[in-house]
Amino acid sequence: MRKPLKKTDKAPPLATYKELSDFLAEVERRAFKQALFAVRDDHQALDIVQDSMLKLADKYSTRPLHELPLLFQRILQNTIRDFYRRQKVRSMWTLPMSSLFGGGDGDEDYDPLETLEIETDSNFGESPASQLERSQLLGFIEKALEKLPGRQRQAFLLRYWEEMDVAEAAAIMGCSEGSVKTHCSRATHALAAILKKQGIKL
Repeated sequence: MRKPLKKTDKAPPLATYKELSDFLAEVERRAFKQALFAVRDDHQALDIVQDSMLKLADKYSTRPLHELPLLFQRILQNTIRDFYRRQKVRSMWTLPMSSLFGGGDGDEDYDPLETLEIETDSNFGESPASQLERSQLLGFIEKALEKLPGRQRQAFLLRYWEEMDVAEAAAIMGCSEGSVKTHCSRATHALAAILKKQGIKL
């Protein structure tokens, strides 16, 4: 039998209209980047982000503010998957059969992010030359991300870009936590190999 709420128990406050608007404005740029990495088309990426934002506002506008980031990520990733399903149906007859089937995951479960110490405000006090170097490196990484398989890129972005933990990323990707670690590990190794060819060591 469910216990009644005590007088001291308080339900999480629901997001206000302004909080929802502020949240969407805050995540829009990063969401567009994620969608662009996935579909590689500015207009399609923008449509995906706008569709995801409308779905969040329509279905979850009354949810507590702290629940919105995970809800939005789930909606965004589902919208990206829906886009690919439509594209696959439209173009399947033109594709070689080998391109429709990917290889299985390996046994790796190492997640590099768990061993990193993230520095907060790490670019505070950097010289202009260091800031330029960091900006150029980020540009190289973004280009390299475009070459990764979709699941590896998705895991990398969720863990490193959105700073989600393994459990949250697994819930969004619809896979096990071990698979998230595998995808993330493969992504970091692949990125390192791509950047190494350009003379960049991470």
